[in-house]
Amino acid sequence: MSEELRIGLIGCGFMGRTHSNAYLQVKHFFPSRYKPVLKVCCARPEEKDKLEAFAATWGYESLEFDWRKLMARPDIDLIDVCVPNVLHHDIVLAAAEAGKMVVCEKPLAMNVAEAKEMVAAVERAGVANMASFNYRRVPAVSLAKQIIDEGRVGRTFHYRATYNQDYTISADVPQGGMSLWRLDGRVAGSGVTGDLLAHSIDTAEWLNGPIRRVVAYTETFIKERKHSDTGRVEPVTIDDACLFLAVFANGSCGTFESTRYARGRKNYNTFEINGENGAVFFDLEDPHILQYFRYVDPATGKKIEDHLTGWQRIHVTNSEHPFMKRYWVPGCTIGYEHTFINAFADFLASIDGGPEFHPTLRDALRTQQVCEAVLSSARSGQWTDV
Repeated sequence: MSEELRIGLIGCGFMGRTHSNAYLQVKHFFPSRYKPVLKVCCARPEEKDKLEAFAATWGYESLEFDWRKLMARPDIDLIDVCVPNVLHHDIVLAAAEAGKMVVCEKPLAMNVAEAKEMVAAVERAGVANMASFNYRRVPAVSLAKQIIDEGRVGRTFHYRATYNQDYTISADVPQGGMSLWRLDGRVAGSGVTGDLLAHSIDTAEWLNGPIRRVVAYTETFIKERKHSDTGRVEPVTIDDACLFLAVFANGSCGTFESTRYARGRKNYNTFEINGENGAVFFDLEDPHILQYFRYVDPATGKKIEDHLTGWQRIHVTNSEHPFMKRYWVPGCTIGYEHTFINAFADFLASIDGGPEFHPTLRDALRTQQVCEAVLSSARSGQWTDV
């Protein structure tokens, strides 16, 4: 007999759709004592028509137009925060005080100070919590983690990450409003650093350990844009591009690049790790493939035969690969939406006594600290400690 986990979702945009789909699908693939129930979705009163259509599409039982009312509802177990960054802090604090579990989209907050208060609140309340860095649950990325943990890369020397898109190149693209709030610094907090590089940083520290020092450069290519809410041309206060060098605690060097001005790149999220024993490379635009260079046999510690060295493309669809035994037969791929299903499956397992879930809000605080160090370094032009 399943136990209901009653969801209160705040936000009805792109991320609201991905989370809703995952809640509906997770028990189809992953056995769990808990059955997510889409109890209520919430948005602003001016989005009434959009919210009604959203609720009808995904099957939410009721609507709210004030997120504070969700906290007082006894029929809600979990608050899912899928709204612009400027709202995360107050919602998470209220949810923790009400004793609700918390799922929060990234970046966690507008700044480190807010993030620290949010972490303190959920930990003081003792509520289960999850930060939505979904790319950890791409099977190929999880396989990279397994390969690293098995010693097949060995001591790492270099970590390279890119996260490039191209959707804001035109000067006619406005800032602000519900669809382009990520271009408004007052709502987003930062540009590509918090939106895209936060993913790269979370993945990097998960795979390669803590980043200790950074030096960064940011650029805003179009200095003014029309604001969707005011109709006025206003200064753009977010970073369109960010590049930084990093030194990891393990002594390896890192390069990170992100921009929304890379013509032809839609969601080009890559990483490469070069180690003493091997290397791995991943590209989210080819998500079912992990490239692996095998140089040393971890069982013997000796170099493999010369005629067998080289990059191999691993098609990550076998039942032996992370998460894949829950899906289709080998050779059949899964997609972006499954990263959220996989994450919620692990979260449900954790609240049922399974392995501790990560990333939590505390993990997201760590990413926020790196992002803030990056932006501080870009302002000062100096190396900055994390």
